[in-house]
This record gives sequence, C-alpha cells and structure tokens, in this order.
Amino acid sequence: MSAEGREPQELAQGPGGHPGASRSGRRPPRPPSAPWRLPPWRARAAAAVLCYINLLNYMNWFIVAGMLLDLQNFFQISDGCAGLLQTVFVGCLLLSAPVFGYLGDRHSRKATLSIGILLWSGAGLSSSFLSPQYSWLFFLSRGVVGTGSASYSTIAPTVLGDLFVREQRTRVLAIFYIFIPVGSGLGYVLGSAVLQLTGNWRWAFRVMPCLEAVALILLILLVPDPPRGAAEKQEDVAVGGARSGWCEDVRYLGGNWSFVWSTLGVTAIAFVTGALGFWAPKFLFEARVVHGLQPPCSQEPCGSQDSLIFGALTVVTGIIGVVLGAEASRRYKKVNPRAEPLVCACSLLIAAPCLYLALTLAPATFLASYVLLALGELLLSCNWALVADILLSVVVPRCRGTAEALQITVGHILGDAGSPYLTGLISSSLRAGRPDSYLQAFLSLQQSFLCCAFIIALGGGCFLLTALRLESDQARAQVPGTGTPDSKDMESQALLSGAGTATEDP
Repeated sequence: MSAEGREPQELAQGPGGHPGASRSGRRPPRPPSAPWRLPPWRARAAAAVLCYINLLNYMNWFIVAGMLLDLQNFFQISDGCAGLLQTVFVGCLLLSAPVFGYLGDRHSRKATLSIGILLWSGAGLSSSFLSPQYSWLFFLSRGVVGTGSASYSTIAPTVLGDLFVREQRTRVLAIFYIFIPVGSGLGYVLGSAVLQLTGNWRWAFRVMPCLEAVALILLILLVPDPPRGAAEKQEDVAVGGARSGWCEDVRYLGGNWSFVWSTLGVTAIAFVTGALGFWAPKFLFEARVVHGLQPPCSQEPCGSQDSLIFGALTVVTGIIGVVLGAEASRRYKKVNPRAEPLVCACSLLIAAPCLYLALTLAPATFLASYVLLALGELLLSCNWALVADILLSVVVPRCRGTAEALQITVGHILGDAGSPYLTGLISSSLRAGRPDSYLQAFLSLQQSFLCCAFIIALGGGCFLLTALRLESDQARAQVPGTGTPDSKDMESQALLSGAGTATEDP
C-alpha cells in the first residue's frame, strides 16, 4: 500500500492504538475548517449598508466646502487657513489609518467600524455649537472627524472583498465606490441647501448625526465580520492563528510593485481631487463674479449656487464615471488581463488636459470651463473602483487591511492632506503681491490650481508602470503561503511534514 493510502489510518491511530497521534508521537494538525458561508441576501444587505455608510463618510469630507465662504466669514479665516481645515482633517485620517489597518487585520472589523462612526458623528455634532472665538476647536473637531473616517476607509473595502468572489466583487466594489463622488457631491449640496433653508451653517452639522445613527444601527444588525480571505476559500491562510508582525507586512507590501505603483497613482488622484474638491466651488463663485453674473460676498450667508451646481455635477459625473470605468475594464479584460491599470492610466492622461483647459478658459468663457471641469471629474471617477480591485487582486488576504491603510496613508500624506492648504497658501502668496481687486484674487486662485493638471498626468504614468507588474503580482498573491506567513501556518506545515515522514516509516 502507498504512503498516501496509509496516511489517514496511521494518523487516525498512532502507536498503541491511541487515536490522534502519529508514529512520531506528534499530534496531527487539525483538519481545515469548513468554508465560511453567508446567505446571498445577507451579503447583499451588508453591501447596501456599507454603501450607505460610505455615502455619509464622503458627505462629511466635503460638507465644509459647500459652505466655505460662510465659515470663513464666521471664523474670520483667510484662504491659507481655510485650506488648513482640510489638511487637519486628512492629516488625522492618515495618522489614524495605519492603526485601524493593524486593528482591522487582527481584531473585529465590525467593532472598529462602529467606533469610527461614533467618533466622526460625535465630533461633527459638537462642532455646531462653537462660537467664533473658538475657531481652533473647529479645526480640532475636523481632525476627530478625519480619525473616525480613517476606520471606515481602511476596513470597509476589505469586508466587501471577503463577502464576494472575484466576479461579484468587481461589481460590488464599483457600486461601493460610486458613493465616493456621490457622497462628495451630496456633501456640497447638503451644506449649501441647509444654509439656504436655515440661514445658519450649524444645522448642516446637526442633520448628519441623525443619518449616522441609522447607519450605526444597520451596521450592528446586518453587517457580519467574515473571516479574512473567506471569498477566496483560503481558510488555511486566513482563518485563525497568530498574526505576522506589522513590519513584516510592510516589507511584503514594499516589494509588491503593483501595489507600490498603484498607490502612487492613487496619490496623484488624491492630490487633485483634494484641491479641486475643496476650492472648486469658491473658484466657480469668483469666476461668476468676474463675469458679472454674481455680486461679491463680504458677509454670511453667501448662498452661492455654485456649491449646488458643483455638487450635482460631482454626483452625476461620479455615477457615470465609476460605471464607465468598471464596464470598460470588464470588457477590455476579456482581451487584456492588465485592463484595470491601463484604463486608469488612459483616463488620467485624458483628464489632465481637460482640467488645464477648464482652469485657463475660466476668465474667458464660463460655460466651457464648467463643461471641461465636468469631463475631468468624470474621467477621475473612472478610477475609484478599479484601484480597489487592483489592491485586492495583488495582495494576500491577511495583509489587505494593512495594504488599504498604507495606500490611504501615502495617498493622503502626499496627496489631499497638503493640496488644499498648498493651493490656498499659493493663492494667498500670489494675491499679496498684486493689487487688491476681485479679479486679481480670482486669478491668484486660478494659477494656484494649474499644477493639478501636471500631477494627474504623473498619476497616469504610475498606472502604466502598474500594468507592467500586475500579472506577476496577481499570480504571487494567489499562491497559498505567499506573503508574510504567520507562526501557526509554519507550525502546521512542520506537523504535516512530520506526519508525512511518519507514514513512510517501515
């Protein structure tokens, strides 16, 4: 009889007839656990809840931009200091993201998400009760909101990655990432609409916690915490066991070139969307004033319709862009397995001249600027679902939380953590050396935007480099035991090796 034929019996009954021991006296490894299952309706309900929370998450990102002029007038802050609002928000987010990524890879993801929602909703509500002399507390509250958002942005995509298999995951992630531009646009709309209805910016921060309370209840009731890697049926890698160290995870990710280059591409997107998302409504408002379509605003409420228009454009172009990007990738992938990074690269390389022309044509033709800006936003939105799918396909399941956290941290620290502040600072510096006029203020803000077009072109180049390494890194991620093996995996392999040797003894 062959060794393979004897192995089950000899492992089941060792020397002396005692079950559970091999001839070497070692206890055999536990059989693999049964695959984790979830009813399809429950997975879809969980995805719907996570999409709803993603909507609220990004509404919080940009609700300030929808009423920026009023906040500047209320707290008496300049363009440079106003840009610092978003920098504080994103800075706290990126500092918190590695912590939440570590916790998400090792502890309950559901509990971590719940804590994040409580943080950002509580901080947002408390900021609505501040008086003008406590502007520093408003900055601090935005930082706490960013900390809460870090937990969700880091962990939620990994939960979806473990709820759906490869083909379904692409579609679900496309829907999930639709709510980034939709939430961003609705943030402008909510801030501007509530301001116009009530005449007070504070009520926008009091509406959001009501929606977030509903989100927290739905999260607790409907969203499970699946085993890591459950969708790929890699229970031997993903379920149970001691974890590898964080430094080992980072070393593995640093050698994963698809992850590295796609992260730099995401950084370029974050830089541009951060600057445009924060300053575009004010830029469009000032363009309207320069064209004589709107009087200047010197005190609140300003009630600019451009926040509503830009918000609506962000929603529409976001939905179309995410669907278009996902569908183009799905169809192109039938003939080219590198479809995701190539679609990302093409969309960014086309978006760069669109954004440049939108900015340079604004003083001459207001309508053309709006059209080109909308086209640029649509092309940027094509990337949201694809970059997440790239990450999930090239990183082993045990490191995905850390990978999301690192991508968020690098993308924000080099991207939108500084771009709103840098844009406002350049605008203020240019304005200081020019005559004090509304036209010069507008031109200063316009010129501070121009670097965005060049940054987004660099992002397209990073995705082209991602395409060169994608297939090899995907194959590496699908091989069991790759990445950063943990101690129990190695112990199990040693026991299996010892058991195999025992069965071949005479």
